Amino acid sequence: MPIANRSRPARFLDPELVARLRSIDLKARLVVEGFLAGLHRSPYKGFSVEFTEHRAYMPGDEIKRIDWRVYGKTDRFFVREYEEETNLRAYLIIDSSGSMAFRTAAVSKLEYAGWLGASLAYLLLHQKDSAGLVTFTDRIQTYVPPRSSPAHLNVLLSQVDRMKPGGDTDLADTFHQLAERIKRRGLIIILSDLWDEQSRVLSALRHFRHRKHEVLVFHITDPTEEKLDYKSPVVLRDLETGQEMTLDPRVVGEEYRSGFESYFRTFERGCREGLIDYHRISTRTPFDRALFAYLERRSRMR
Repeated sequence: MPIANRSRPARFLDPELVARLRSIDLKARLVVEGFLAGLHRSPYKGFSVEFTEHRAYMPGDEIKRIDWRVYGKTDRFFVREYEEETNLRAYLIIDSSGSMAFRTAAVSKLEYAGWLGASLAYLLLHQKDSAGLVTFTDRIQTYVPPRSSPAHLNVLLSQVDRMKPGGDTDLADTFHQLAERIKRRGLIIILSDLWDEQSRVLSALRHFRHRKHEVLVFHITDPTEEKLDYKSPVVLRDLETGQEMTLDPRVVGEEYRSGFESYFRTFERGCREGLIDYHRISTRTPFDRALFAYLERRSRMR
């Protein structure tokens, strides 16, 4: 995985990856395009170039949408509705709290989320869909509304490049806020290590589903935090609170790994029951390989 120390936003889509995204073989291209096309629902109502129907004017409708010709014939107010040019509006929601700084692999969890999010943004915009970006800690840090123009990719990459890990996290409150803020149904893509109270996080994820969004969760982990395979006693420091704990992995390792797997199973089960697509990814796996493997699996599910 090419992770050169480049500071410009383009480092998130280096030439090698862009070439692979553009020139993947026919099977993989069909997987990617079929996956994205499969997410498109029945057309939403909005403004575009293709007329759909008239409906009676309601308080709150914009005056410019009134069809004055119809008014002249009927003496009643009707507005014109159109089919959107794109059926998919995606929001990349990236956790930039302190715990995302953790690394024992080539990259931190936050860097991995940035690379994965950048790749998804590229694919969405290449497909002529809209992509937006939200970064958060214990509150929303960045909110970039979805756009579909090719130039919008640079906007997204610039914001991803500015992400710095730090601070506490409050996944549940942030997700509830976003579920209320994002009015139009779309695709919610969450990239996070999900370190928060599980029941509250799952409830907040279901809030997105209640608002008719499709939800994809990429649960990003570090291989060492999964296994705790140190060979001698270590001091663990919470990257969000600063609290420290000394433990011997040779004594507590088995119990730790069992608890960690239980933690994953709880998320997997809760997401499955809530019709939320959950995918666990280790930073040890090259992100482009993880992305294509996920897209292919998703395509088979479709």
